[in-house]
Amino acid sequence: MKFLQTTNPDFDQQLAAVMAQRGSDTQSVAGPVRDILQDVRKRGDEALCAYTNRFDHMDITPVQLRVSRAEMEKAASLVAPATMDALRLAAARITAFHEAQLPEDIDYTDAAGLRLGMRWIPLDAVGLYVPGGKAAYPTSVLMNALPARVAGVKRLAMCVPTPGGQLNPLVMAAALLCGVDEVYRVGGAQAVGAMAYGTESMKPVDRIVGPGNAYVAEAKRQVFGHVGIDSVAGPSEVVVVADANNDPRLVAIDLLAQAEHDEQAQAVLITNDVDFAHQVEKAVERELETLTRRAIAEKSWRDHGVIVVVRNWDEAAEVANEFAPEHLEVMLDEPRQFAQAIRHAGAIFMGRFCPEAVGDYVGGPNHVLPTSRTARFSSGLAVHDFLKRTTSIETDGEGLKAVGPAGVTLAREEGLDAHGLSMAARLKALAEQGQKPKA
Repeated sequence: MKFLQTTNPDFDQQLAAVMAQRGSDTQSVAGPVRDILQDVRKRGDEALCAYTNRFDHMDITPVQLRVSRAEMEKAASLVAPATMDALRLAAARITAFHEAQLPEDIDYTDAAGLRLGMRWIPLDAVGLYVPGGKAAYPTSVLMNALPARVAGVKRLAMCVPTPGGQLNPLVMAAALLCGVDEVYRVGGAQAVGAMAYGTESMKPVDRIVGPGNAYVAEAKRQVFGHVGIDSVAGPSEVVVVADANNDPRLVAIDLLAQAEHDEQAQAVLITNDVDFAHQVEKAVERELETLTRRAIAEKSWRDHGVIVVVRNWDEAAEVANEFAPEHLEVMLDEPRQFAQAIRHAGAIFMGRFCPEAVGDYVGGPNHVLPTSRTARFSSGLAVHDFLKRTTSIETDGEGLKAVGPAGVTLAREEGLDAHGLSMAARLKALAEQGQKPKA
């Protein structure tokens, strides 16, 4: 764990070193991923079965790649009623928040007489990748599938690895709850390739969303352009801004809530009190002993944990913006006031009783957020990610006369004669005939 103070003369260099260490690098798997994608594109189902049998210790044939509705329902029936109620509550809140995001079409006639418009159109098909290795995440199904459903996407295809052939009951329950149309027991880069290029059993999709390991992230990077993707996600991260009026144990737990994701996750505390910083550090050590995922959280905290002591909250905001974190917790008396100075964060959690974990499960906003400082230029998953915009222009002769001459001038300046002529010829016809050009 690194302990930094803004009063140190070399603080800027120390912070820069922390940022450089966090640079996401998937180049080490770029070659193997490229080979897998090419193999899936060439051999289709045969390649999918070969990789699935090899990595997930299974023995399946192409006809078994797709999980049947009966299999999904059987697995989902094992979920306890109370857990299903929690899943339904989360789904309702996520749906409501994303329904509030739906944009309106544009349709108006401007002063020149041209009717201008923009229409939002849902994608035809979306592929959902759901991790299924070290842990299963039914909330990933909710966060990726429900915005697509709200947007009006017609077809949802989900890929989830099933090590040993075991279907996770909660993941299947979530898929049923969200109305996922197709589920395939395939994971890794091969699943991304199948969704992007299609196989005999799986039709290709238009966009791929969902988290995964380094192979999945690199596969999404490589298929981007052939299909859309949400992002190339890196390790999870949180920055907690807290004063000494907080319980050190609660702050420590919030830091470890990110650290337990994986060994590469990062948890950062920013505070204005050195004594409080040390109290939190000691609390982290105590809480680590109670975690079932202690080995993961401990390595994450040791390798990537950071405590930054600042002189004032203006400095704290500057440091937070430099981290551009996936999650930002503001545990201050006036969290909204502090948040006004934040330009770069995937999601902000304000108040002493609003841990980031609320957003992971039941808050409502999406938990698929930009990582690795990409919050500087990107945003979390939303309804808009499953919609396209199509603009329109409609005009008669009078509208063309109002704007056409300027268009002709610009086309000629760019040396595109036919462009200019397509407008000039119509303008000439209007002038000669005193009417709209005939078809």
